[in-house]
Amino acid sequence: MFAPPSPGMPRALPAEHRVKLLRTAREVSFPQGTRLFEEGGRADRFWVIRTGTIELDMHVPGRRAAVIERLNHNELVGWSWLYSPHVWHLGAEAATPVRAYEFDAAAVHALSKEDPALGRDLSQWMGNVVAHRLHAARIRLLDLYGPYGAGGGS
Repeated sequence: MFAPPSPGMPRALPAEHRVKLLRTAREVSFPQGTRLFEEGGRADRFWVIRTGTIELDMHVPGRRAAVIERLNHNELVGWSWLYSPHVWHLGAEAATPVRAYEFDAAAVHALSKEDPALGRDLSQWMGNVVAHRLHAARIRLLDLYGPYGAGGGS
């Protein structure tokens, strides 16, 4: 559960922290085409995908939103709830029907205060996801809008 954002990384959270975190989760489902959140909206929750695919997208003025990344089983959706100003930096849409665990940010913040080690591991996990997503966004935008071949090979 809670796989890392890329294949070579260690598990995102130790087993005991995954168990504690899951106690705060609720199971949700989204039909295909459901918008989970929009860029600039209030970030007050996050999800871990159980089944299905969610696409992260970025608003591009004068064009359709650019799909930055496709997330699947065991991947984290949403990190903006952890960092001020707590607004979404991307948008997200269910590309297929999705089942996920949903976590309320306030409950997870409280849990992190009760268990500082969990909070530290959670912050590190989220930081790794942020770094991965920034890299994916850069590559995707170069592929879409940069000079031919600019996004490949880094």
